[in-house]
Amino acid sequence: MVIKQKQKICAWLVPALMGLPLGAQAAGNYFEARNDAMGGTGVASSAWSAAALANPALMTKATADDNVGVIFPAAGVQLTDKNKLVDKVDDITDTVDRYRGVIDDFSFADYPELQAAAGDLAQKLRDVKGNKAHGKAGAAIAVTVPTEALTFAFVSKAYGTANLSTNISQGDIDYLQGIADGTVFPLPGDEDRLTSEGMARAALVTDYGVAMAKEVNIGGHPVSFGVTPKLQKTYLYNYNVSVYNYNKSDVTDKRYRTDDTGFNLDAGVATDIGDNWTLGLSAQNLISRDIDTKEVGGIKDSYQIRPLVTGGVAWHNERFTTALDVDMTPTKGFTSQKDSQYAGVGGEYRAFEWLQLRAGYRADMKSNDADMFTAGVGISPYNRVHLDLTGMAGNDKSWGAVAQLAFTF
Repeated sequence: MVIKQKQKICAWLVPALMGLPLGAQAAGNYFEARNDAMGGTGVASSAWSAAALANPALMTKATADDNVGVIFPAAGVQLTDKNKLVDKVDDITDTVDRYRGVIDDFSFADYPELQAAAGDLAQKLRDVKGNKAHGKAGAAIAVTVPTEALTFAFVSKAYGTANLSTNISQGDIDYLQGIADGTVFPLPGDEDRLTSEGMARAALVTDYGVAMAKEVNIGGHPVSFGVTPKLQKTYLYNYNVSVYNYNKSDVTDKRYRTDDTGFNLDAGVATDIGDNWTLGLSAQNLISRDIDTKEVGGIKDSYQIRPLVTGGVAWHNERFTTALDVDMTPTKGFTSQKDSQYAGVGGEYRAFEWLQLRAGYRADMKSNDADMFTAGVGISPYNRVHLDLTGMAGNDKSWGAVAQLAFTF
């Protein structure tokens, strides 16, 4: 049953978030398997080949033996569906089809069947009243080239969010229950009077950028700076239809879509304190933007892109890395939804040269998103091919997964 439920959730979320070109979806604004396994940290602990996604300043951590690092690709998903709303919406669609089939070809001989169908639909509406579900998905590719003069990376990352909710009319429930009880007698076409709605909001933000990093000496102390100018494409979807016409495959239809293209900028700084400590600070999306959705059914929303500033500290030696990241600003999204602000802690144990074990914990300090326990494994034969897998689980029936394939030469 659990597997079946997750398959249904992905059938709703993945078309909504992945129905656009790559660069269209991603802890912060990205997914990266090692960082996410360590509680969503990375501002001070990212590997040099993945630093363009978390803090471009850390790209200078490449050694003289490193020539190029390739992530192709990193992909992840995180879902929260406390009330199994996705399952229930699919069930409503089947029940509506049954109800319509009976009432459209109604005869008095079918009256008991109509009562049963109406009663079933009334119960389904009670089950979804006030329910919500939401999810995130991400994908990224990056090619990092360290040189003595300047380390740079070509990066395409994308981040998407989708939210599903219902607006159920008590009048619809009473009307259908009346048919089931025999106190209301419907006529053909009466189902059009039903006003309950299914609503979905989705945002997909695509970044195409070139990250650059340089280590400089300030007062005899090495400090690394990084910056990523990027082209940013945003797609918004505002899907509001009658529950009786809801179809998850229509969420990304162009009738409900608006898009916007602009310039944005990420930046970061990092420095080592002694042999074992690293401090980092990253700022994503330094240029604020507000983008309006289409107005659908009299409903309109706005998506906010705001600077996300995160501080991090890491301790490391040959075997262990531990890290702590804290967001200094909230993560924004649709104005109709509450902000989140995350803190994460995690660690990595390099059991063998080719095997890494990771675990962590990430919490929303505003208590608006699920807190997650994270864990993962890295397999890196000959330190050339890197396969990283991550799993996440939290409250409100939240779960997530990240997979990543990378190469270093």
